[in-house]
Amino acid sequence: MRTTASRTVQLLTALCLLSAGCGAGAAGSGDSEPAPDTRPRALEVAKAWDGSPAAETWRKGYYPMADAVQLPEDAFHNDADKEAYITDNFRLRGELPDSPRKDATVTWERGGSLTLPLMGARQAYERVGRSSGPGPYLTVTGAKLGETTLATSRGPATVPAWLFTIEGYDTPLKRVAVDPSKLPQPPIGPVGEAPSNGVRELHDLVEVAEDDRSVTVHGYHGSCDDGPAVDALETDGSVVLSAYVVGATGGICTADLRVKKVTVELDRPLGDRIVLDAFTGRPVPHGNVTGPSPSWR
Repeated sequence: MRTTASRTVQLLTALCLLSAGCGAGAAGSGDSEPAPDTRPRALEVAKAWDGSPAAETWRKGYYPMADAVQLPEDAFHNDADKEAYITDNFRLRGELPDSPRKDATVTWERGGSLTLPLMGARQAYERVGRSSGPGPYLTVTGAKLGETTLATSRGPATVPAWLFTIEGYDTPLKRVAVDPSKLPQPPIGPVGEAPSNGVRELHDLVEVAEDDRSVTVHGYHGSCDDGPAVDALETDGSVVLSAYVVGATGGICTADLRVKKVTVELDRPLGDRIVLDAFTGRPVPHGNVTGPSPSWR
């Protein structure tokens, strides 16, 4: 099926460095390019993944589809606190507890569990507060081990989390205390040097709807087009998303690269099917406005 894009979301980092095609366009006739035929590449990706060892590994692993950090319920009190969080600027005042055990369990709402190494409070804190530079900062005064619920590739799961007390906030900042499973080796490579037939790489997966009937992603586009669109090829084992740009015209364009949200309606609930990027041949990474989640890096 074919969808249209919604509102523009500006990247906070220089995404031009991450993707080809960002820059001034050459002068042209001004005619819009036709929508590409995305089906051949999508079929190749689906055929490679469906029933593969990589797909089996994916369905047995822990792959979060939401941010590993969950903010306090009343975040943020002011712009300074928000800036501190976005820039990872934290200060620790007090002691962090030792880990009570070496392992922890992820338990899925739909059944099944997985035991993984438990991340220590210090390591979890360093994942959140990667900076201690000048400017606004948030102060952590303590932590305790608890749990939270997180969206994953296998549905909602209860996961261990360190609950950090933030000065001035009534509820804790939660940081998931286990790392994702190792991503499987894709059974198919990226488009690479081969012709892509207009298919472009997706930026990230933003959200899976609560009813499992749609997914929202960020797609790249430029200043001389109408934004990204996404086709979905659905099989029993996967949903392959093919991103491309609509309304592209010739002319002089500004040297910027943008992203827009695109919501893709599915013919049936997503379930445990893998959401794949036709361009890269890999699962679409979860992310937010600052880029793909650290869980996928």
